[in-house]
Amino acid sequence: MATRVIIVRHGQSTYNAQQRIQGRCDESVLTEQGRQDALKVAQALQGVQLDTIYHSPLQRAAQTAQTIASALENPPALQTSPHLLEIDLPHWEGLHKSEMGQKDPDGYRCWKERPHEFFMTLSTPEGEQKHYPVLSLYEQAQTFWQTLLSQHQGQTLLIVAHNGINRCLLMSAIGIPPARYHTIQQSNCAINVLNFTGNWGDTVQLESLNQVSHMGITLPSPRPPHNKLRLLLVRHGETEWNRVSRFQGTRDIPLNEKGKSQAQQAADYLKEVHLDFAVSSPMLRPKETAEIILQYHPNIPLETHPQLEEIGHGLWEGKYESEIEAEFPGLLNEWKTSPETVQMPEGENLQQVWDRAIVAWQEIIEKACQSPEPQVGLVVAHDAINKVILCYLLGLEPKNFWNIKQGNGAVSVIDYPKGAGGLPVLQTINLTTYLGSGILDKTAAGAL
Repeated sequence: MATRVIIVRHGQSTYNAQQRIQGRCDESVLTEQGRQDALKVAQALQGVQLDTIYHSPLQRAAQTAQTIASALENPPALQTSPHLLEIDLPHWEGLHKSEMGQKDPDGYRCWKERPHEFFMTLSTPEGEQKHYPVLSLYEQAQTFWQTLLSQHQGQTLLIVAHNGINRCLLMSAIGIPPARYHTIQQSNCAINVLNFTGNWGDTVQLESLNQVSHMGITLPSPRPPHNKLRLLLVRHGETEWNRVSRFQGTRDIPLNEKGKSQAQQAADYLKEVHLDFAVSSPMLRPKETAEIILQYHPNIPLETHPQLEEIGHGLWEGKYESEIEAEFPGLLNEWKTSPETVQMPEGENLQQVWDRAIVAWQEIIEKACQSPEPQVGLVVAHDAINKVILCYLLGLEPKNFWNIKQGNGAVSVIDYPKGAGGLPVLQTINLTTYLGSGILDKTAAGAL
């Protein structure tokens, strides 16, 4: 049984409202909005049986955890952990965000562009020492996981902590390098879900990132001051072959009735989101999903890109797992444990899919960024295609394929604040709440 970990950032604090740097300063406390949003987290958690709640000892996180627990039926005991303390930025604590670049322009530039190399020089009894905030926090997160997992196998846990440490918890769990610290977003009271298959070092699945819909927010806002491009990456709705776990790959299987309903639910959810363009895989199931979403955007034509077609499973297509195992003994298990090593019989390998999907993605963003105005685009594709794109954006490799979940009808949001030449910001991954199953993805699991 997997160990499920739900990670929540604290609610809005007084320093958040004032746009001041908090770090490990413990002067900041929850605002009334922060308390109300924490109650919304509790409402979203109703029906999820929690075994333990861990929180940072800093006031703003402790108050969020206490507020959540107070609104739960039969909440578990609260536990604090020093390994959940926020990132340590002693020279910047209390500063307004606008002051950082003025006080230390070189350091601030390094922080924004190369966070893994950023350091502060601290005076200690042993003399001056370099303190690397992100690298130190990443190591802190790894230590937390190693301690936690040995104590809570098969349980469901809630963690309430901070922007920086939450990022490092998520990153270290699935192997995102510290250099990508600014690539993932953590909004106040956002919900993230991780599924650990075993102990530290075993496969971990990022089920969802930065859910905010429980607070009445459709999608997270771009980071200030501006955003050049936003892409909504959607997986197609369910097909009958998804439902029965039959490998489809390049077989052109249409949506089933549930898949059409999922696409309609996604369309209703995104109805008020402005779109400038839309691109889909040329296959039936993503095209139909895109067309259903675009019913509320009648002036947006749907383009197709052949490189977004699903992975070619070759001789596996049309077969169930039992049939594949009988015909190709051991290969299916290799696909599940070391996907980057598998050459599909008369089909593709993951590197080939990776290469063509990234070419397509880059073409889409470069074309969109030619516009002088900020753009928002819809991209609808498949499980494997979406996974390799998200892995690439997070600085991962083909071997990390199974670390990312993509449910039928799910939406992921990717921003490009600096355009095609800059690193993206993953605002949310695998959002499925509008499908009616709450914060957990309960879409069909099985063959691609």
